[in-house]
This record gives sequence, structure tokens and C-alpha cells, in this order.
Amino acid sequence: MTAFNDESGSGDALRRALGVNRRRFLSTCTAVAAGAIAAPVVGASPALAQDRGRGHDHDHGRGHVLVPPGKRGIILYTVRDATARDPLASDLPSGFREVFKQLARHGYRQVEFAGYGQHANAPGGANLGSVAGAKLLRSWLDDYGLRAQGTHGFIPPSWPLTSADVDTFKLNLEIANILGMDHMGTGGDPTGSSYPADWDVAADKWNALGRIARREGIKLYTHNHDSAYGFLLDGGPLDAQGRPTRSSGIRKLEYFLKATDPKLVWLEMDIFWAHVAQYKFHTYTAHDGSTREKVFDPAGLVARNNKRYPLFHAKDGVVSTTNGMGYDMVPFGTGVIDYTTFFSRVGERNYHNPMVEDDNSPSATDPAQSLREAKISYDNLAALRARRR
Repeated sequence: MTAFNDESGSGDALRRALGVNRRRFLSTCTAVAAGAIAAPVVGASPALAQDRGRGHDHDHGRGHVLVPPGKRGIILYTVRDATARDPLASDLPSGFREVFKQLARHGYRQVEFAGYGQHANAPGGANLGSVAGAKLLRSWLDDYGLRAQGTHGFIPPSWPLTSADVDTFKLNLEIANILGMDHMGTGGDPTGSSYPADWDVAADKWNALGRIARREGIKLYTHNHDSAYGFLLDGGPLDAQGRPTRSSGIRKLEYFLKATDPKLVWLEMDIFWAHVAQYKFHTYTAHDGSTREKVFDPAGLVARNNKRYPLFHAKDGVVSTTNGMGYDMVPFGTGVIDYTTFFSRVGERNYHNPMVEDDNSPSATDPAQSLREAKISYDNLAALRARRR
């Protein structure tokens, strides 16, 4: 692999990277290599499930398990076709209850919700996003030994917050508590802006929401796509609207991390989109007009802010030179992102909660695909071991 300078100026680090409260009461990189700014280079073998043993922390001749059994999760968006399936029209698992049963059989112990809707003919009806619905969901989770660890829930669009939005937000926190979650979040970025002033507003809003969540015993988190790890425009000549046009090299979510209270706001790194950001956002125009290189190191950012990242989306990709992102999404462990190195570098394996995700698992022609690929992804996640030295 070609060595890049990382964000602290050390090429070695990047080389390694490339590749009783209310809740308790209620719940009792692969790298982009140099020549590769046009396309990522396959720098490490995919984390394939060559060893599918699940129950042991060590294997003879191999390192320790990188993701302990109790931390292996999946975001239900990956199997959204199955929860939405009509149980009267298919013999395949359908609705939350049957999907939970199947995921538990695969070995999963955690789930992250992406809404509470399912097919109307499934037990409980179409919408379980209520107190009563949450109690039903919780009973099924308990039946199958699963824990809800997070959700992409409601984040108020208003700022300053309206009373109606606060009420809805609190209802979502109550649902999260019933489900037994430690975390509640969103699938979007705090803002799509590139300007510090807008990120300051977003930080104020998230600090305020984090205070409300903290009073309910919940950690509030935001989730990234690639653009949030792009460069902030914070200096240089102003445009016609009086906005800065050049960058100091600070990335948007790095700025957000510093602007938010670590006791109130957490983050979920989507590791796939972080690698897309590594591919896309590797140079910036400095305040003096010069072009500077600064390759993003996802694992390095987490390692420097470890407790701020309780959740990950663990999705994989294969190299693409045509889609502008550098990667096409594939089931976990069948791509080129070096998860062995990533999880080894970030450490804290009993703290982080990786949620397998593949946006493309549902198929219009193969209704069994998403749950089948969920099994493949589980086996590959379970097979990850630290490399022996």
C-alpha cells in the first residue's frame, strides 16, 4: 500500500487504518491508495467467514474475537422487505415477530430499528410506533433473546423546538425506553451545510435534544453519510452571499464533535460511508488558495473519540470506478473494507455495537435474499479475529 499522511501528520497510523432512572424502570480500508484517488485499491483480503465458531473468545492459533457474541447486531432496514411482507401471501418470515425469530436463529443478539412499521396482516398490525406497540415488540425481543440497541427515530425538524415536536420526541424516547434501548438516533446528518454557522446551530439544537434524552436515560446519536466527513468551508474569499469559499481542513463532523457536549450527544459511524468520504474528500483548497491533501482515517477518528461512537453501521463494499463513490455495497464480509484492521484499531470491543447493514439486500426477484444475506453477514462478523503478532 502507498503511504499517505494521516490527519495528525503520521503516515504509519493511516497505513494501519487503510483498510434507578426512567429507562431502567421501564425496561427492568480498505484504503484509497495513491493512484487510487480514481478508485480504491484492494489492500486487504475481505473478512470472509473461514471460521464460523461463535461461542469462544479465542481460537487455537488465532487472535481474540473482535466482535463479541452479545455485540453482534443488525439494523432492520437491511431486512425491511421481510418485515413488510404479507404473512398471508408468503411462507417466508414476515413481520417483526417472525423476523426476530429468524435473526435470532442466525445468531444475532442485537437489533437497531429503522421505524416501527410492518405489514398490516402481521401480528400487531401495521404500526407499532406507540406505547402499546412497543410493549408488544419488547415481548417478542425478549422471547427470542434479542436486545434493541438503537433506532433511527424522530428528530424534531423545528428550531427553536415547538411544543408539538418536543411532545413527539418525548413519546419516541418513551418507546425507546420500553424497548430497552440505551440509544436513540437518526439516519441523517445534523445538517447538510458546509458552513460553520449552520453547524453551530445544529450543535445547539442537538445539545438541547441531548439534555431531554439524558433526562429519560437515553443517549442521543446522529448517523453519518459521506458528505458529513467532507471539509468545512470556514475561510478565504467570500462568495456573493458572504459565505466562505475555502477550508482550514477541518471536517464537518469533527467540528460537530467539538461543538457538542460529549455528555449529551453521541455518533454512529457508518463505516461504509466513512470510506466513501475517504475516497471522495482527500484534498481541499486552503485559505491561501493552495491545494492540500488530507486523507480521511475513519478508524483514527473513532480511536481519538472512542466513547463518542457507541454504534457502528458495519456494511461492506467492492471497488467501483464508475459510481463516483469508490465502492458498491455488498453483504458484510464479501467486500474489500478491512474490518479486521478497523475493529482492531478502535478497540473497546465490549463498548461498541456494530450493526450489520446492506441497503441492497432486499430483492424484487428473490424474496428470500435479505434474510439469507443477513446470515452470511452474521457469519462473517462472527469470524473476525485479531491478527496474531
